[in-house]
Amino acid sequence: MNQNVADHGKPREFVRLNPVTGETASTAAAFTAADAAAVADKAFAAFSSWSESGPNARRQLLMKASQALTAKKDDLIRMMQTETGATASWAGFNVMLAANMIIEAASLTTQIKGEVIPSDKPGCHAMSMREAAGVCLGIAPWNAPIILGVRAIATALACGNTVILKASEKCPALHSLIVECFQSAGFPDGVVNVVTNAPEDAADVVNALIDHQGVRRINFTGSTGVGRMVARRAAEHLKPVLLELGGKAPFLVLEDADLDEAVAAAAFGAFFNQGQICMSTERIIVVDAIADAFVEKFRAKAATLVAGNPAEGKTPLGAVIGIETIGKVQSLIDDAVSKGAKLAVGGKTEGALMSATVVDGVTKDMRIYGEESFGPVVGVLRARDEDHAIELANDSEYGLSASVFTGDAARGLRVARRIKSGICHVNGPTVHDEAQMPFGGTKASGYGRFGGPAGIAEFTELRWITVETQPGHYPI
Repeated sequence: MNQNVADHGKPREFVRLNPVTGETASTAAAFTAADAAAVADKAFAAFSSWSESGPNARRQLLMKASQALTAKKDDLIRMMQTETGATASWAGFNVMLAANMIIEAASLTTQIKGEVIPSDKPGCHAMSMREAAGVCLGIAPWNAPIILGVRAIATALACGNTVILKASEKCPALHSLIVECFQSAGFPDGVVNVVTNAPEDAADVVNALIDHQGVRRINFTGSTGVGRMVARRAAEHLKPVLLELGGKAPFLVLEDADLDEAVAAAAFGAFFNQGQICMSTERIIVVDAIADAFVEKFRAKAATLVAGNPAEGKTPLGAVIGIETIGKVQSLIDDAVSKGAKLAVGGKTEGALMSATVVDGVTKDMRIYGEESFGPVVGVLRARDEDHAIELANDSEYGLSASVFTGDAARGLRVARRIKSGICHVNGPTVHDEAQMPFGGTKASGYGRFGGPAGIAEFTELRWITVETQPGHYPI
């Protein structure tokens, strides 16, 4: 929930409301398109000198930024809980992984390498080189706001780019605090920037940033619908985009799986952060032979995952981002039940609170089969056998994360190779992220990769340079 605040003589602001209490969570500057363009001007002006800085200088500043982020842990957790309704455990995990992501980015500063390439031309020494691209625009969401806010800018900085973090309207103070941590580490003026905006100005602000001539790379994490709009706008300027979008992660349970392990991993994957993670398990696909046994164990586990006010810290689940999420999830449940599915557990709501909910017997004619719920609900699909389970897993427009549980690791690897997703885990949950891993999806889940050396390619220009050491011979 956001509200606008106008005060004559002062910059326009907007208010973010706490999704649980409805009280003011934060107040932030409501940038206009012109304001955003001015920030891009500043980032562009700082690019030349920053791109010429040495790798060790960049590494030292990134290490200091990681330390600054860790030092602000309590403030970051408190703000994340207040603006997004997250639990303290999820917010704390965000801080930990984000700090590691900055350290990983610091390690990459000396890994931005080229190579000497053999040339057929006598006396020609050919090489490839990677260079900083320019201003990098990172557009981050609210659901894992510290992790994804840091991910949007850290590797870009390591590569010698200047950056702009376009903050989420749902957590503007939190994203601003992240940028303050970087700035306090000693990055030169204009190298790390933040733009906050009221929800109604989002399109104009983002378009102004994408259109700016100094912005040469865009990365966006969010919904597939908005990702398509970002990609179309960037395409008008032939600017590369890294997109990490929606998901409908399948979790396959084969007949030889350890059911207790599968239940624990599925519950974590489906309900951690109230199911509001791009990797969240949204489809549990169980082979018929063990389906009833699995569902009974899973139902019992889900019944313990109740939601409550995250500020009180008494329940495993906190709030969803807003009452609109409750409405969407409830409509998916109602549609499925009306078409023959069974509500195994959950379904009760109170404001922005909803406990873990399991819908059994999901079939293709139900909305929950294909639509991303992004909430504390998971559907159970029954499969005849392994091949049918893989068929169901691939019957989705999305392809971000997936899991398969089996007692045979070799079988699991074979199945994983057949699932069309950017990420797949054998005997592990669909929710798994590490700073050094190539993170990204396929199909409607986007393209490009964050993380580790794979991220270097996204934030640099690859150039071919030659040096001639002998007189040339030309046909004319």
